Amino acid sequence: MLDNAVLAILEKFGDRYEIVVDPDNALLYKQGQKKDFLNILAAEEIYSNAKKGEHHTSAALKKVFGTDDVFQIAQLILNEGELQLTTEQKRKMHEEKRKRVVALLMQECIDPRTGAPHTQMRIEQALEEAKVHVDNFKSAEEQITEIIKKLIYVIPIKMEKVTVAVKVPAAYAQKAYGTLRSQTVRKEEWAANGDLIMLIEISPGLQGAFYDRLNKLTGGEVQTKLIGK
Repeated sequence: MLDNAVLAILEKFGDRYEIVVDPDNALLYKQGQKKDFLNILAAEEIYSNAKKGEHHTSAALKKVFGTDDVFQIAQLILNEGELQLTTEQKRKMHEEKRKRVVALLMQECIDPRTGAPHTQMRIEQALEEAKVHVDNFKSAEEQITEIIKKLIYVIPIKMEKVTVAVKVPAAYAQKAYGTLRSQTVRKEEWAANGDLIMLIEISPGLQGAFYDRLNKLTGGEVQTKLIGK
């Protein structure tokens, strides 16, 4: 485990606190995908300089953290500090984050000239042309506004919602209700015969999947109409 171990580091009150961890398990824990702290620590020590083998004393740890329990302190360091990533982890994270950014741009944005979403290939090309940096440590949602500001110099693009009128026959209204409410509802009305009528705001890139889902739920009897932006 020590062969491929990395550091997690926390700066606190001017001092440095380091733990030596398994890179894969530590990353899973930090991302919330691993709930327990098993098989994370490669060495049960809190270091001031792990490379030199220098560690903090029990008294020093109690003064700062209120405890000298290595596992309690290590969890705090991993949760609040910086985890050093391996080259492979950085590559994989960047690839996954970039894919998420592309997917979000396809869902949330349109070409204002046509009102249609850009293709995946065009967005990927635009990211390259605009030399957009995707931050591995921010969510795609946090970055999307700044990324669009850079892309507008390369392609016509803007974030926009479209409004769709939906009418579901009474026989399918309850079944389709959850899917409809998963979107932003501008208006909801129940007709005297039990039909459900809604005005839905939806991202342009999600329209196809949304219509497919409603058609499956209603046996193709749903009525939809794009009424504006």
